Amino acid sequence: MAKCAECDAVIEIPDNAMAGEILTCVECGSSFELAKAGDSFELKPAQSVGEDWGQ
Repeated sequence: MAKCAECDAVIEIPDNAMAGEILTCVECGSSFELAKAGDSFELKPAQSVGEDWGQ
């Protein structure tokens, strides 16, 4: 388990989680990327990818 950096809600990390997966907070909708931290994971803010209209 980890806490959401935006709203402090508890975010469940699945047992079969892998580094690089994106988890979303069910309370506020913020997205986080799982990063390996030793034997556990930490949550980093996920980068949003915007539209590229070729400009």
